[in-house]
Amino acid sequence: MKRRWLRQALIAASILIYAVLAHYSNATPGARPLGAVLALAPLLLALSLAVRRSRHPLIAGALLAPVCIALLLVSWRYVEGNFALVILLQQCGAYLMLAVVFGRSLGRGQVALCTRWATALQGPLPARAQRYTRAVTAAWTVFFISISVLSALLYTFAPLRVWSVFSNFLTLPLAALMFVGEYALRQRLLPSMRTITLADTARAYFQSPAGGAAPRW
Repeated sequence: MKRRWLRQALIAASILIYAVLAHYSNATPGARPLGAVLALAPLLLALSLAVRRSRHPLIAGALLAPVCIALLLVSWRYVEGNFALVILLQQCGAYLMLAVVFGRSLGRGQVALCTRWATALQGPLPARAQRYTRAVTAAWTVFFISISVLSALLYTFAPLRVWSVFSNFLTLPLAALMFVGEYALRQRLLPSMRTITLADTARAYFQSPAGGAAPRW
């Protein structure tokens, strides 16, 4: 238990530090090298995780390392001059990917993602609860699309500092606010689901593919 909380605290601290440094890079004209490093860090992290999860990590790492180094040398000047755009594309891509994950589960013959989570936590759901969880899935889909569109609009039309504040300090709190608001609404509208706590809901999300881990039901 302590190790899990320590890991979560380290992740939260890393996200906060990244956000502060990213905003500093956007707000400080002479911090472009730092901004480039921060723009490339998520990509390198994703590649390292992919290598680690491959069947032959040493071989995959040996093959990818020179390719990554060559790409960094070739693209460094462009990334340094456009690091904010690179960060924007990564963030919008991540939110749109989540929108696709949630939205696809609303298709004909599919079980809505939030319905799956609630069923896994509580068992078979009555029709009213199924309709509610399906609506919640649709709401999250709209939320992720809206965040991506708003971020792109602010980047395009607002001062860079304004976009940076939204991108680095407001998107995650807005997601957390919606998360807590949905929980409060569910407690009011569906008393039968009050046995599902906020911690249960958070655990279901982070242990799902949408939350970045494989299901562990």
